[in-house]
Amino acid sequence: MSLNACQTCGACCASFRVDFSVLETQAEGGPVPDGLAVDVTASTCRMRGTDHSPPRCAALTGRLGEQVGCGIYEWRPAPCREFEEGSTACLRARQRHGLPPLDSIV
Repeated sequence: MSLNACQTCGACCASFRVDFSVLETQAEGGPVPDGLAVDVTASTCRMRGTDHSPPRCAALTGRLGEQVGCGIYEWRPAPCREFEEGSTACLRARQRHGLPPLDSIV
């Protein structure tokens, strides 16, 4: 099985704050483990580590640009599910970490 670009990148997980509804936490019946969610407001949580400087999601494993994984991939919040490989935000994150554009990867 070959790795897709996301499994060798991880730049998005180390570039952005990830805010999501508290309804996505396990305490509220959702899939996101409570220990990885930090309260922001009464209705919003943030993935632990994504508000640090520099940000790095606590669920991210591995080394950026080499091989990475999400420790809660099946239970990740909506913003992570909706993030698109190759989007402007993806390309910005890759650039921020000194990774080449996706179209240059062979």
